[in-house]
Amino acid sequence: MNQQIIQVVVYDDNEFRRESLALLINGTEHIRCTGTFPDCSNVVRDIEHLQPHIVLMDIDMPGVDGIEGVRLIRLHFPHIQILMQTVFDDDEKIFASICAGASGYILKKSTPQQILQAIEDVHNGGAAMTASVARQVIRAFRENTFIENNERIDLSPREREILGCLVKGLSHKMIAAQCFISIHTVNSHIKKIYEKLHVNSVAEAVAKALRQRLV
Repeated sequence: MNQQIIQVVVYDDNEFRRESLALLINGTEHIRCTGTFPDCSNVVRDIEHLQPHIVLMDIDMPGVDGIEGVRLIRLHFPHIQILMQTVFDDDEKIFASICAGASGYILKKSTPQQILQAIEDVHNGGAAMTASVARQVIRAFRENTFIENNERIDLSPREREILGCLVKGLSHKMIAAQCFISIHTVNSHIKKIYEKLHVNSVAEAVAKALRQRLV
């Protein structure tokens, strides 16, 4: 069976990094960079034209920055996964990115292999968040926690257990090992969790879990 080509669009104001990321991505058998842009001035038009699976989004860019870019993509293209990238850990910007709808987060100092793995993880429904970033997101949401509404969310005990693992920043593989189930079973549970929470990514699931105190 032929593996699906993952189509990626890159937003970064650094020309050298844009070109480097495009070369890295295009040097991988089943991932393709279909476009690069220096900012999000025309992000809706760009995404509508290219229809990528994943967007690699720089946070700090002149003009329309990455956080606003995430909001616009999430508004018009809710199915597209967005992987944020920045040069440093920053609680406030991580929080803003996740609130805007980012699917995951990596540091620019990540190795080429880590970047490619993050793209794979996000495409496959994973978190693409390091444990340290997950802790920052959890802390930020706990400090800003509120109950969205009285919506009843009926999760099974196993689904709550897996949601708790996601909140801790565990990968699908780590969840499978901890719960003594297969990765396929983990993926099935996570798909059901997404449906019940009405979310499209791990980041959104974690946010909703913390806001509604589901774990």
